[in-house]
Amino acid sequence: MAAIMAVLIGPFLLKPTDTTAPRRWDRRLVIVTPHPALIRDEFGHAFAVYWKAKTGETLYIDWRVPGGTSEIAMLIKSEFAAAFEKHWKQVLKREWTPEIAQTFLSDKTDNEARKAFLASDIGIGVDVMFGGGAYDFEVQAKSGTLVAGDGMKTGLSALMKAHPEWFSEAAIPEKLSGEPFRDPAARWCGACISSSGIVYNKDVLKRLGIEKEPQTWEDLADPKYFGQIACADPAKSGSVTKVFEMLIQQQMHLAIEAERRKVDSAKERSLDEVRLAGAEAGWTAGLQLIQKIAANARYFSDASTKIPLDVVRGEAAAGMCIDFYGRKAQEDTRKVDGSSRIGFVAPLGGTSVSVDPIGMFRGAPDQELATAFIEFVLSEEGQKLWCFHAGAQGGPRKHALRRLSVRRDFYTLDHLTQMPDATEMPFEKAKAFIYDAEFTGPAFNAIRFLVRVLCVDSHEELRKAWKEIIEAGMNDRALTVLLDLNRVRYDTATGPIRKTLSARDKIQETHLARQLGDIFRLQYQRAYDIAHRRQ
Repeated sequence: MAAIMAVLIGPFLLKPTDTTAPRRWDRRLVIVTPHPALIRDEFGHAFAVYWKAKTGETLYIDWRVPGGTSEIAMLIKSEFAAAFEKHWKQVLKREWTPEIAQTFLSDKTDNEARKAFLASDIGIGVDVMFGGGAYDFEVQAKSGTLVAGDGMKTGLSALMKAHPEWFSEAAIPEKLSGEPFRDPAARWCGACISSSGIVYNKDVLKRLGIEKEPQTWEDLADPKYFGQIACADPAKSGSVTKVFEMLIQQQMHLAIEAERRKVDSAKERSLDEVRLAGAEAGWTAGLQLIQKIAANARYFSDASTKIPLDVVRGEAAAGMCIDFYGRKAQEDTRKVDGSSRIGFVAPLGGTSVSVDPIGMFRGAPDQELATAFIEFVLSEEGQKLWCFHAGAQGGPRKHALRRLSVRRDFYTLDHLTQMPDATEMPFEKAKAFIYDAEFTGPAFNAIRFLVRVLCVDSHEELRKAWKEIIEAGMNDRALTVLLDLNRVRYDTATGPIRKTLSARDKIQETHLARQLGDIFRLQYQRAYDIAHRRQ
């Protein structure tokens, strides 16, 4: 049903989001993005000014904002499906079938439809995808919707030849601490750095009697935070899923280290066996931690932007968000003396340093202009917009964006003096967390799915049971029942669940969600009953 709705409403949601077009313009650049208005305004204005000075042409930056990365991905798929179906039937004179619709975007197929799509210049009327997570861009690149360009004048492939110094270990590495920073096939590149963290309201913490400000993901599971955590639905946002993935990975790393320290004289285990045992234990510990944080949650919002807003208003004590939203909330509430009632922390060892990328679409209407915009974003001028003080030379006009540069060579002494987050030094902090795609990469969609089933869809039952367990003095038996995850172990998530989700069959996925949802609702009810009877 969701796919059908995407096809029906996609053309409407991909229409312009505002009416900021100049009365007369020479060229138009169409960009789809989850970035908020503040970022769109600064980059749109700066690039239009830059292009006017360079060419004398007036630009219309046509922003399309259909929602978060999940909504964007769904709409991109539906738009390309409609465009390719038209090409297949009208140009190639072939019969369109459900099998073709399911496989032409899959990098695991090599049929006639897939070959025809990759050989085509079919587009959806959009030039650039700007913002989201590396995972979302990797998916689009593998499907063939993002392209490298012709290698001469257009696309990232051309920029890599024009600016080889940008795409090196000294500037934008291919990987950092296990996280991909750019596509080796030049279909996308990180535009700025992104990490996950906790935004919190110091005044609310005092009111709740919480003396220690949160520093780790585990702090958010403290029963003192019951009803005070703001969360977003991972089904709506790839960045939120990334937060949960990092939380699980941290538990995996801790469990692997614990396995290594075990004394097992009866049997020597290989490194692979130790890693697998740690991954399995860490997976369960991570999901259980997510359950407890979710049980403390006031809600699961459809928009990740709601979290810092509610924390600022005092409607929540803390929330999980990407660094930009946390730092922006801190900036907006800063007093004259430099203090702020809002805090933000990226848990050390609990989050990787990843990127917010940019890439060009297949069939982009103006590939030259798309390439120029990508070049501007990656240039020194574009990087200043991300991380300079508002009003600084080359910085944003109105408000500091509080993002971090993706280029290692940008962190010079002169630049650091203009940066409100000069002490962050992400390339150094990245050493504290090594992202291992082998652990959670294959389970990324499973994490999104399971958090929805375990925590979002059954949130009412989970909260009710957790509240009763707290009032029963953290009843051990009830807590064991609540956190029983035997049905969604690591091997199950990376096996049968992953297989079901990879099939892209919404009927199968809905059936599995309903089946697991019913099981866990009953489980949460049993936990409530045990705690209520004080057994």
